[in-house]
Amino acid sequence: MDPTPQRQPGPVTVRPTGQVVSPRGELTDDHWGEVPAVIRLDGTVYGEEALLGLADFSHLEVVFHFHRVPEDEIETGARHPRGNTDWPLVGIFAQRNKDRPNRLGVSRCTLVKVDGMELHVLGLDAVDGTPVLDIKPYLREFGPRGELRQPQWSAELLSEYY
Repeated sequence: MDPTPQRQPGPVTVRPTGQVVSPRGELTDDHWGEVPAVIRLDGTVYGEEALLGLADFSHLEVVFHFHRVPEDEIETGARHPRGNTDWPLVGIFAQRNKDRPNRLGVSRCTLVKVDGMELHVLGLDAVDGTPVLDIKPYLREFGPRGELRQPQWSAELLSEYY
């Protein structure tokens, strides 16, 4: 390993590729599984050809920005998930909370249909108006390899998430 200290990279600029249209506008934690939503692509930048072949996939990975989290609520240390002291104090990178340093979310959802510049999905845990930064087809080969491991508190926390 190179012992030379590495410079921190500069800021990264991203532009939304689209926006979420959803009946859910409140920042709530559970029951996302049957929530229908639409990802509406920015038609000033992308044409329908950007979506060619996407309808052949059953699921998507969507990267989005938690745009409604104020900067002063960003967590950089540790906290109890959902503020529940029955669960352990864990670092922000050991949880998937919205109050993370760069306010980036990643979600896997079901692709119902592609309709022009709109992707109709189920189970996207992003509220109405959320900026979408990237969309990728979910590929089995990019899923985890080997046995999965996670703490019990996380299974309890997510028992009603979807």
